[in-house]
Amino acid sequence: MLADVGVTGLLDDWTPVDTLQLQRGTETASRVMRRSAWVVPRSVFDARLASAAVAAGAQLEHHRVRTIRCTGDSVDLDSDLTAKVVVGADGDGSLVRRAAGAPPVRRRALALRGYAPTPAGRAGKQAIVFGPGPQPSYAWSFDRGDGLANVGYGELVTAERPLTRTLLQTRLEALLPGASIDAQDWLGHHLPLSSWTWQQPDGRLLLVGDAAGLVNPMTGEGIYYAAATGVLAGRSAVSALAAGDPASAGARHRLAVQALLGRHLRHTTAGSRLLSKSAFVTAGVRAAARDQGVFDDLIEIGLGHGLVTRRVLRGLVGGLLPRRGQS
Repeated sequence: MLADVGVTGLLDDWTPVDTLQLQRGTETASRVMRRSAWVVPRSVFDARLASAAVAAGAQLEHHRVRTIRCTGDSVDLDSDLTAKVVVGADGDGSLVRRAAGAPPVRRRALALRGYAPTPAGRAGKQAIVFGPGPQPSYAWSFDRGDGLANVGYGELVTAERPLTRTLLQTRLEALLPGASIDAQDWLGHHLPLSSWTWQQPDGRLLLVGDAAGLVNPMTGEGIYYAAATGVLAGRSAVSALAAGDPASAGARHRLAVQALLGRHLRHTTAGSRLLSKSAFVTAGVRAAARDQGVFDDLIEIGLGHGLVTRRVLRGLVGGLLPRRGQS
């Protein structure tokens, strides 16, 4: 996606990771992914994206926005900045989302992330260990390739189970012993999980990524949605301005995102309902261990814009059955 908008070589100096290990209880699936992954700190990734934008002609301003007001022909930010179209990439609790009149996201998860030295046994791989609670609920250790790993734990937020930093770290250690030893730079994230439908109001305010309530409800992953909808928002804004109709940007963006993600969001919502049952999580890991195709399809729907394929459904049904010799 970034290459399509002229941003290349962004991760050339980072080491790709090819292996992903999934685990729940005694079931484990460890396979080479169809496409490599790069584990890059957001501080690095975001700064490089900003630099690429500036190199392409953008003007970078640092300003904490407190009020947004849409007038007849523009958007005013604190009466200090004025724009024809505003793209809200301001994360969970988005001020732009509230100004646009979009409803709050109801289903949420909470995750805690830190950076820790990579143990020898987890070098060169990404490891995910699913927890016993309602999904998404898992611990992770993603080797960055520079001696450190991105480690953390996240789970679904419910009214009955208040989550604290201590509890999240305890559950991380229970699922991935030793993962948090000497970890630093801990940071918590609220994750607004996507649902069956997606709302983008008409007008000059466009929503992308977490601000748009686009976080995969099966995995809690959001960087693909953020990048994809960011590119689409830029194109929608440009096309609206070129047509002399900035107020049409919202409608243009809504149609573009629905075309890319509409069917995928319906599949991830259905998939998340299946995975809320512990038996289906175990069955998914078991099916991925048995079949590379199932493994690949699960990665695409969990980290990209894939669909729940017939192969995955057959694998889940087969995965519900015990292994030979078990009863």
